[in-house]
Amino acid sequence: MDRFTKQYEEWLEGSITTENNPRRLEILRKGLGHGNVEFLRTIWLPAVGNLNYLFPEWEVRDFNNGYRYLDLAYMPGGVKGGIEIQGYGPHARDLDVWRFKDLCRRHCLLALDGWTFLPIAYPSIIDEPQQCQQLVLSFIGKYMTSNVPENLSWLEAETVRFTRRLLRPIAPSELADHLRISDRHTRRVLHDLVDLQILEIASGKKRARTYKLRM
Repeated sequence: MDRFTKQYEEWLEGSITTENNPRRLEILRKGLGHGNVEFLRTIWLPAVGNLNYLFPEWEVRDFNNGYRYLDLAYMPGGVKGGIEIQGYGPHARDLDVWRFKDLCRRHCLLALDGWTFLPIAYPSIIDEPQQCQQLVLSFIGKYMTSNVPENLSWLEAETVRFTRRLLRPIAPSELADHLRISDRHTRRVLHDLVDLQILEIASGKKRARTYKLRM
């Protein structure tokens, strides 16, 4: 059994054994769909390293007193992040007007209820995994203000958090503005994080111009 399969099965079994809601329990026992499993295998676990605070098939109420289910809910410290894997097959291409309106209404209701919603296209999981990983890191960066190695200094930790929140490589000048320190001090912080293999140079050969999180 590979590392992912072991972690995935333990995580799913944990959700099943602690669930008292019969509606959600029935869904969990059927297992997750292929797209959700591939997202966890290819995107989430390589980027994040664990499945903490992640809940499959999370039940939410809509304004019509009905029930809807998020593919994955990410809820560290009580915050609400929703992830859904959008397939692209005959069902998606032939989406009728009613279903399209219902999908938009669903997203609106989640937003109004305080959810931050992250839709991921299944073709992107297959074709653009690194971009999806960067999206995930930026997504969790909105919540995990302290999820950094304990041995980092305050400036190093805040650099990691700042990089997670963006969807692109960062330049030393914008980090210097954010940290309110000199360009020379900023480059020293960035170089130290590269040495620790937390960041890597995104562009520039003789002199690094931008940096990004190491995948």
